[in-house]
Amino acid sequence: MSTGEGSNTSFETMRGRDYPTLRQFTVFLENRVGQLLEVVRRFEVSGIRIAAFSINDSAECAFVRFVVSHAERGREILERAGLAIIESDLIGVELPQSGQPLLQICTALLQAEINIVQAYPLLIHPNSEPGIAIMVDNTEAALEMLARKGFRMLTEGDLMDH
Repeated sequence: MSTGEGSNTSFETMRGRDYPTLRQFTVFLENRVGQLLEVVRRFEVSGIRIAAFSINDSAECAFVRFVVSHAERGREILERAGLAIIESDLIGVELPQSGQPLLQICTALLQAEINIVQAYPLLIHPNSEPGIAIMVDNTEAALEMLARKGFRMLTEGDLMDH
């Protein structure tokens, strides 16, 4: 990789408060009493709100997925705790009160031949409207299709302000 004179490579990332996806952190926890409480406490005492979470349990460990109000600080907290994490992108979608928004979302994604891999509700409601976080198999195409259908995407900035 050349980074010398004449290189047009920018080292700034596109990710920021208004990047069109939400970051999800998957944390691997031992299946012991109090493990989840310890992680939740780390977020809460630092002023970070949990915007969404889900738990998949197995005999030896649990996979806990978090979306938090301040993703950069959330990552730092998890890393300082020495936890193994995976970071992924989710699409946050505000659900309008009219019609059947879940049906409309699923229909739009089906029309674009996009599969939903994970989905769960957001606990923080920007603009007082409910929202969901979804992981899909083609994020860019899903963002385009949902925007074309008139859905408002939620960004990390939406989670920070509430």
